[in-house]
Amino acid sequence: MRENTLAIALYPGSFDPVHNGHLDIIERARRMARRVVVGVATNVEKEPMFSIADRVAMLRAATERAGVEVMSFGGLTVDFAHRLGATVIVKGLRAMMDFEYELKMAAMNKRLRPDIETIFMMTAPEWAYLSSTLIREVARFGGSVSGLIPASVEQRLVKRVRSQRKG
Repeated sequence: MRENTLAIALYPGSFDPVHNGHLDIIERARRMARRVVVGVATNVEKEPMFSIADRVAMLRAATERAGVEVMSFGGLTVDFAHRLGATVIVKGLRAMMDFEYELKMAAMNKRLRPDIETIFMMTAPEWAYLSSTLIREVARFGGSVSGLIPASVEQRLVKRVRSQRKG
């Protein structure tokens, strides 16, 4: 087996909630880097279903055997990567629409921190359609998300949807 060549990789996102597409990217990034940090972002432009603490807890439970670290952060992703000493930011891509957005972000990050690279990883074909937004929408309308998210996350999601219906 060849040795990991990247020292520290950051995989950032909102993970609201984490799904199997995210876990696929995390596992593949882990094989490339000696240390992978999954950064759970606070995004002031989004109204999350789950609190930052809930998202961190769900990710930690889902990745406990993967050998990665999970941390929350605010501010610019590239600044967080710099504080960690990360040499690369890992971004998962599902479609061309993702690429256009992420390419702009990577260019800005490179301008701000020339020493940090961005690596784009295509999501595995079986998860290419999956998004946290879609997961939340299906769950809100009573559809099954089983097999798309970890079982522990599914339990929390179902509980949250039920409480929102009552409230």
